[in-house]
Amino acid sequence: MNVNPFELLKNAQKLQEQMSEIQEKLGDVVAAGSAAGGLVEIDINGKLEVIAVRISPSAMEDVDMLQDLILAAFTDGMAKVKEAISAKVGTMGFPGVM
Repeated sequence: MNVNPFELLKNAQKLQEQMSEIQEKLGDVVAAGSAAGGLVEIDINGKLEVIAVRISPSAMEDVDMLQDLILAAFTDGMAKVKEAISAKVGTMGFPGVM
């Protein structure tokens, strides 16, 4: 079996271009996680960055509950954005990336 190093380099460059394309498009993916019927909402983009947090004033009365709601909204948002990423990457012809 003879391996052509130029063919390997060509394939690596193509893969790098595809990964750059994926990373660019992931910035367009946004999912909102929520808890307690929207008392706390967190927006997360496809780069797994929190881009917005909304907290209802009524949720601020109990700090312990608020902390739990923030965690629940974040967890919900992460699950949703990962699902959206998988769907987006799958439509781009890169199944199984996430």
